[in-house]
Amino acid sequence: MTAITIAGALKRFGSGVAVSDVSLDIAEGEFVALLGPSGCGKTTLLRLIAGFETLSAGAIRFGDRLVAGEGIHVPPERRNVAIVFQSYALWPHMTVAENVGYALRVRGLSKAERRVRIGEALDAVELAGFEGRRSADLSGGQRQRVALARCLAMDPDVILLDEPLANLDVHLRASMEETFRAFHERTGATMVYVTHDQAEAMAMADRIAVMEKGRILQVAGPATLYDRPASEGVARFVGNGRVVDCMVLGPADAGQSRVRLFGGEAVVRGGDGDGALTAGPARLALKPENLAIGETGFAARVRKAVFKGSHTLYEIEPDAAPGLLLPLPSSERLAIGEIVRVSVRGGWLLSAAAGETAFAAAA
Repeated sequence: MTAITIAGALKRFGSGVAVSDVSLDIAEGEFVALLGPSGCGKTTLLRLIAGFETLSAGAIRFGDRLVAGEGIHVPPERRNVAIVFQSYALWPHMTVAENVGYALRVRGLSKAERRVRIGEALDAVELAGFEGRRSADLSGGQRQRVALARCLAMDPDVILLDEPLANLDVHLRASMEETFRAFHERTGATMVYVTHDQAEAMAMADRIAVMEKGRILQVAGPATLYDRPASEGVARFVGNGRVVDCMVLGPADAGQSRVRLFGGEAVVRGGDGDGALTAGPARLALKPENLAIGETGFAARVRKAVFKGSHTLYEIEPDAAPGLLLPLPSSERLAIGEIVRVSVRGGWLLSAAAGETAFAAAA
């Protein structure tokens, strides 16, 4: 069953367009991340779902119920959505139990029923026994868990999360990612998660909608999004990718093609392997792991180096493409200015014109 249907959503602020012709179906119980750089429209889209912003055009439905569009705007309090904000939005003078149960008290639930719902919600986020503590005395991760428990206690149809981990340090983020995953598995809630951090989205979401300039570029599972980007925008944003020119020479094995780039040849993903592939110019999406130093391959010069602990991330400049820098991870110690040979191992073909996937997805 579809929990949320967004059809042709448009949001203008004056002469500017924040969300442009966005359509997206979110299934009941699905965890969907809205991913993109600052200013891409992802938070505005979340606010449209919540009801904090009104549509300029299009429609939003929760199941079969129209909540926005066609002259209708159902206010946030009547949409049964819960929101986890980046700032937690907890009352510092209240206890954990009071924060979690506030909305229940406003709804008129009895004290006994509130106590049961609060206990169940805190159990779900592993904060049982914290009922009497003040939110001001909690760590950042604990405050975020309280905010999540408050959502759960409301028994919402949809949980919306707006950059909820942005204020946490790296160690707390990893812990909270696991909390969100466990929360979703335990409750089966429909969740829409806004983030600019692709690692967060990849770690938690069932599907990811990559946004750019108010539009959705691609909606797919994390593995598909990473391995088979549908456009140059997605290829560049996800996984520190680069998009380069190449010449398709013909098919290789099933789902692969032979290409020429930087003066050498390589076998890359994309192509049906049945001889129907049209040779000619194309665009190739490369991730850092698609490049490796070896005895053969194209010549390149080392321009930059950043030590990452287990490896060093180099930026290399192909001799055949002056000015182009490609990321290359390696455990070898290379000097700035050193000439190396680089082989291409994989990559994903895009069309030369629009950047859309030119060939069938590799198995």
